[in-house]
Amino acid sequence: MIMLMHKLPFTILAALFMSPSLLLADASTPLETLRSHAAEGDAKAQLELAIRLRDGKDAPKDNVEAMTWAHRAADAGNADAMDFIGFAYLRGAVVKRNPAIAFAYFKSAANESAQAAFNLGQCYYGAQGTEQDCAKALEWWKKAADHGHGRAAAAAAMAYHAGEGVKADAAQARRLAERAAELNNPSGLVLLGEMHFQAGEMEAAKACWTRAAKLHPTGATGHPSQPSDLSSAQQGADLLKLMNYRGRKNEPGKFAFIQMPHIQQGYNNCGSTACAIFARFQGSEIGGWDFKRLCPSPLGTGTDWGHLLDASAKIGQKWKLVTYTPDDAGFEQATTMLKSELDAGRPVVVDFKYIGPQYPGGSAGHTLNVCGYMADENLYILCNPAVATPGIQLITAEDLKNFWRSDHYGALSKGVLSRPAFVIDHR
Repeated sequence: MIMLMHKLPFTILAALFMSPSLLLADASTPLETLRSHAAEGDAKAQLELAIRLRDGKDAPKDNVEAMTWAHRAADAGNADAMDFIGFAYLRGAVVKRNPAIAFAYFKSAANESAQAAFNLGQCYYGAQGTEQDCAKALEWWKKAADHGHGRAAAAAAMAYHAGEGVKADAAQARRLAERAAELNNPSGLVLLGEMHFQAGEMEAAKACWTRAAKLHPTGATGHPSQPSDLSSAQQGADLLKLMNYRGRKNEPGKFAFIQMPHIQQGYNNCGSTACAIFARFQGSEIGGWDFKRLCPSPLGTGTDWGHLLDASAKIGQKWKLVTYTPDDAGFEQATTMLKSELDAGRPVVVDFKYIGPQYPGGSAGHTLNVCGYMADENLYILCNPAVATPGIQLITAEDLKNFWRSDHYGALSKGVLSRPAFVIDHR
């Protein structure tokens, strides 16, 4: 984690780029048989061996050897191996991060690999290794969708739905969401369900969210840094639970829900996108990328919260930063403030910190909105730019307590761990 720069949580990043085929090598082939076939020049075996070595699945984890086998498969023309290498350079955990190399590999493989086409679209959309070109991103996502990549169809649908990086187009959004649902993609099912819900088609919405929820294991609530397919399945369950609440009148101290105009963030733009959602709620038409352009840091990089606060003033909105201590007393004060704002119909922007060995540097940060609470179940409602539209997730008070903390949200943090939030300055 680079101090002062806000990063997308690694597990979400991985989910945005890594294909299911690359997550699950053929476990039925014994390792020694796989090695033998790889040594004989079988490119598929070489790639499967690279996956096992990278992930430490049924083999000792060895990033160097993994890349050696992946390069051999790629040199033989295997497009999925090229995508594997591109992802490694984009991720920066197996080898030193280099988005330009990643982009080149994705571009070389995109005509033969739907996953590489999806990743190439992500690079164009998020300015990774290339200049941002949202039109090209959508072109590649559509190509990937035509070749059966549900996540690409969902990504394109969400861009058209929100008008993020492209002119809003409800017909295109609906067509692509239906394609994603046809491919049984949970993100697409969540979005299509939301389209039905907003049209008052409750049974159709329920059917979509039920399908999404059955695609992966779900619980009473999920985890805000779950990979995208898992989080979308959990969203399906959360949205089913919230169906009867979303039209309910707020009851101060008991229940609040604020509908926010969700934007899916794309690559590494959580801070600006969460703030754009917050700004749109207050009447602005700004998108996440345009909000980012009001800040000095380049597209595709993290954003200092001080710059986000300055950007809010540039669009004529009045926000203020408030912080609370990271202890139990601070959480009690922070949630008292949070409920007060939500009761008044005002959502709040917060910053999460995830800690663990799965994150490069040992931690990752994420900016998102809190848009409601259910006091009787001790639950809060998030509007998260990293997940499928409508972005709604449930989180327990205990998880909120654990994750709502940060010491890297910007220079204003001075490296001190606290619970930061942007609130509307209504004075």
